[in-house]
Amino acid sequence: MKRNKIIEAHSHDKLTEHKKRVAFHEAGHAAGIHLNNKTRQLPPIFFKIIFKDMGGVAETDVMSYQAAHDDCIARVEGGRLIESLPPSIDSLVRELTKHSDAMIQLVNDYMVAFEADIINLLIGPLAEAKYVADTDDELFNRQLVNLNALKNYGGSSDLALANEYLQSFSADEQQRDEKLDELFTVAFDFVNNDVNWAAINKLANYILDDNKNIIGCEEIVSMLDESVDHFQNRRKRARLRQNG
Repeated sequence: MKRNKIIEAHSHDKLTEHKKRVAFHEAGHAAGIHLNNKTRQLPPIFFKIIFKDMGGVAETDVMSYQAAHDDCIARVEGGRLIESLPPSIDSLVRELTKHSDAMIQLVNDYMVAFEADIINLLIGPLAEAKYVADTDDELFNRQLVNLNALKNYGGSSDLALANEYLQSFSADEQQRDEKLDELFTVAFDFVNNDVNWAAINKLANYILDDNKNIIGCEEIVSMLDESVDHFQNRRKRARLRQNG
């Protein structure tokens, strides 16, 4: 009897920790879609966070369920600037620019959106990785958390989708790898930024406390903006005190 209680308590602890990891993962995606896109002066786009009803799944089965279904427990719906990928970006660029020099700006805008989508995919597992590193009092750096490591933080489907994007970027594997590494660095720096991390933290904790099945776009955007404003105002007041 006592052994069963110990097993149940351990299972409950694992489930609680798993939910925290999922919350930070999805909060990372959401922060990327809103804050990263905003920084790049991209148009706002609708998205929401959806959590699967796990009422019929026993606590002991939740982790194995997640491992088998990857991102099915929670996901961000919407949020992609580019819904339909061209077979080849090179051919798209040639087709657009041969008609008019004015189309060059359209091509540039497309590439900014293209890269932002990939960065936002990578931010999710990186946010989960940073949460785990902070919880375990370990370093969060690119040597310890690299692209391959993202699979340990629910990133398999994110990487698969990022690679779909890159297939249309170039037929050359080296060029694809170089572009992915470049965008991974941008995503890593986004998560490692104090302002962004404070916003991710706030949203993740809200997800955990609120326990909703769906968190809407307006609610998420408002919370992220509020966190950024609060953090920047605190920093401004600290500088004024320091200079005064």
